[in-house]
Amino acid sequence: MRYVIIGAGAVGGTVGGRLAQAGREVVLVARGRHLAALAERGLKLRVPEGESTYRLPAVDGPDPLGELRADDVLVLAVKTQDTVAALETWGEVPVAGGGTAAERLALVCLQNGVEGPRLALRRFRHVYGVCVWLPSTFVEPGVVSAAGTPLTGILHLGRYPHGTDDTARRIAADLAAARFEAPVVPDVARWQYAKLLGNLGNALEAVGGPIDNEQSMALYASVRAEGEAVLDAAGIAYASAEEQKEARGDKVTLVPLDGAPRGGGSSWQSLVRGTGTIEADHLNGEIVLIGRLHGLPTPLNELLQRLANRFAREGRPAGSLPVAELARLADEAERAADR
Repeated sequence: MRYVIIGAGAVGGTVGGRLAQAGREVVLVARGRHLAALAERGLKLRVPEGESTYRLPAVDGPDPLGELRADDVLVLAVKTQDTVAALETWGEVPVAGGGTAAERLALVCLQNGVEGPRLALRRFRHVYGVCVWLPSTFVEPGVVSAAGTPLTGILHLGRYPHGTDDTARRIAADLAAARFEAPVVPDVARWQYAKLLGNLGNALEAVGGPIDNEQSMALYASVRAEGEAVLDAAGIAYASAEEQKEARGDKVTLVPLDGAPRGGGSSWQSLVRGTGTIEADHLNGEIVLIGRLHGLPTPLNELLQRLANRFAREGRPAGSLPVAELARLADEAERAADR
């Protein structure tokens, strides 16, 4: 199979680089300065065992590829806010032997949150969800870093919204050869909702800096508790913290990488790169949406969603809001919700 990585950033670039290292055929899809760097110098992948460069085909869309192959796998690794545009771009591309990508090809949603696969299923017949546990960083064009060892990441994989098949198992086997663990599960959405709860801290880190002190950790615990209460009220199943810990064990241990920048989460990286957008609407905003559908207040997630969007829109530096001020705003938001 050939893997077409749509969005070769931190996660997509790492998966693409590791697959290429394992001898799989890979095409990278990127834009702007990142695409120019990939085309000129190749993909530089920094991992614990060293730094390697992979000169892979790099394109800005489907046109340079022409007709897609029947064994192509489209790996959607863009941020959720860019999903619809990507689906529109790739869905109608013709496939050798007849039909379109949306009709015939596997689409693997390698994304945070739970909205991407839902959007994809409106357009593509064969959608696969992934619970992405892959600490990686992309802040410099042409360069991605992944500090996990002995495995680079753990990627629970399955048909969306549920089920497994031979395609999922073939993809998982390729990922396993590329230093990932990829359990094929019939309930991938349950793992994605569990990861969503962890990602509720992304916006907190992006605006307030690392969650590494008593005040920020307490705030994150409250944000997560708010998310759990909403999922419980909606009857949405999610893997427990104990189940996730057992699945991960010590398989992905982070180590310092020479020359690699400090790697905050995906939302932090969006602010560092100055993209102008951030995925908070589909992380904290997912909890806000479910809360409103079920009549539950979600003041802390609303606050983080609003602040993260403002930081992205106004180009504010990542981590520049003092955590004491953030805690004060959180207290005000909770008091207002109680009135």
